[in-house]
Amino acid sequence: MEFFPIPLITAFITGIIGPILIILLSNKINKYKENKKDTLVETINNSNLIYNRLDEIKNYTKADRIFISQFHNGGNFYPTGKSIQKFSIIYELVSPDISSIQSSFSNIPVSLFSQSINQLLKENNIIIPDYKDSKICTYGLKYIGEGNNCKSTYLFSIRNLEGRFIAILGLDYVKSKKNLDISIINDLLIEAASIGGALNTFLQK
Repeated sequence: MEFFPIPLITAFITGIIGPILIILLSNKINKYKENKKDTLVETINNSNLIYNRLDEIKNYTKADRIFISQFHNGGNFYPTGKSIQKFSIIYELVSPDISSIQSSFSNIPVSLFSQSINQLLKENNIIIPDYKDSKICTYGLKYIGEGNNCKSTYLFSIRNLEGRFIAILGLDYVKSKKNLDISIINDLLIEAASIGGALNTFLQK
């Protein structure tokens, strides 16, 4: 039986297989970098799209603060290991001299706002034109709203294409209370649905 000499085999590996492996590895690295870059660009583009829409809504409604809270998982219950449902403000725009609340609403357990979230789940909106009007149901939001100097608050559920409740569109009026016309509220329900489509498209990619 004939055997190839060791130097010949070594030369074959070094001269032919080596460069092929380098090319394959290089292609894999470049593809990984391209995917990472695409993800970053996609995230930035999606955020700009959402922020542009929020800016238009804010100008249209003359809100002092507008935000989107998204639901997410965070931590696990002991000892079952079941995921804890939380929400965070992901997008926020505020007018000059209006304080941001984004940092105060990060990783908040859903259970702390079960009354208001349940209302949004059932009715798709919470309308609070005047926090000081005792006849208006605030669904447990009165002290939170007034603690953030809000005079009025409007919240709308955001759903994905399958109808699942995934986020909340919120508008706050701080400088003065605001009683929005029913036509504007209907427009905001439509805007919330449109934002839901945009969020759904991004989350599924």
